[in-house]
Amino acid sequence: MITKDKDKIITLGIESSCDDTSAAVLMNNTLLSNIIASQAIHQDYGGVVPELASRAHQQNIIPVVDTAIRRAGIEKTDIDAVAFTRGPGLLGSLLVGTSFAKSFATALNIPCIDVNHLQAHVLSHFIAEQGVVQTFPTFPFLCLLVSGGNSQIVLVRNYFDMQIIGQTIDDAAGEAFDKCAKIMGLPYPGGPHIDKLAKTGNHEAFHFAMPNIAEFDYSFSGLKTSFLYTVRDQVKANPDFIEQNKADLCASLQKTIIDILLKKLISASKKLNITNIAIAGGVSANSGLRDELISRGEKLGWQVFIPKPAFTTDNAAMVAIAGYFKYLRHDFCAIDEPPFARVEI
Repeated sequence: MITKDKDKIITLGIESSCDDTSAAVLMNNTLLSNIIASQAIHQDYGGVVPELASRAHQQNIIPVVDTAIRRAGIEKTDIDAVAFTRGPGLLGSLLVGTSFAKSFATALNIPCIDVNHLQAHVLSHFIAEQGVVQTFPTFPFLCLLVSGGNSQIVLVRNYFDMQIIGQTIDDAAGEAFDKCAKIMGLPYPGGPHIDKLAKTGNHEAFHFAMPNIAEFDYSFSGLKTSFLYTVRDQVKANPDFIEQNKADLCASLQKTIIDILLKKLISASKKLNITNIAIAGGVSANSGLRDELISRGEKLGWQVFIPKPAFTTDNAAMVAIAGYFKYLRHDFCAIDEPPFARVEI
């Protein structure tokens, strides 16, 4: 299994950890294509239904991979390695991507590379785009990884030397967004709807509980309870309270979550004397968080790295870039390695 042109390593990335089926092609670290097929059916249930997700992946995986290869302008025989998300995620969904990746790699007699989904989010900052002038993070840097399932501060020493120095002890920030959105009757996923409504609201209108957790860890369960009780008590006095105050509720909730996230990030930056700061994960698409990170970064002398919105959600480009770096050190996956539902960075 020797690369045909060592100066041009082509990696196919496959992502299927939750409800997005994605395939991407990279030439070295440069993105050639990134295709994502989302599953709208879960909106009817207010959350991802694992069985429905795995079935949809089975339907989507072949056309998505085929489209990614064609958009990249290559033939499948040009591919040097297949990188796939091995975990963490929904096991049924992971099995679809894992099985396809191994079969594809076996058929072409090329290496198969397993990728940690959380590491891939962090490494999305190293994806290069054709014709775009970019600056990449230098080591070490801190990455605030925030999504529906994770809220972590990661110390990144190199591409694969990552240490979680702070994380949520209960709920994740994205989960807080979604559950509070549900209380207000907003569609799933709730984060983007809250972000949109918050733009026209007063973020000082309501005040919710702020956790007092040691070191750099997070907690969002108290915030959710505080939000629920505030809404419940107000609705008793005024049944139209939510509709009349939806924008202010969203703005106040979003501001509180952002303050919680950045307070610990600032503390970690000062204690470790690290001023290269990045964010990643689904919640990093939140415009309020992005704006506030830039604003505070200017005051604190940070060099801030914010991913393109396309690289914040689950996508195969981040899997491919992680796979590329593993390829360079010949870190390949055995064909009998199973996916895993849970794992840390």
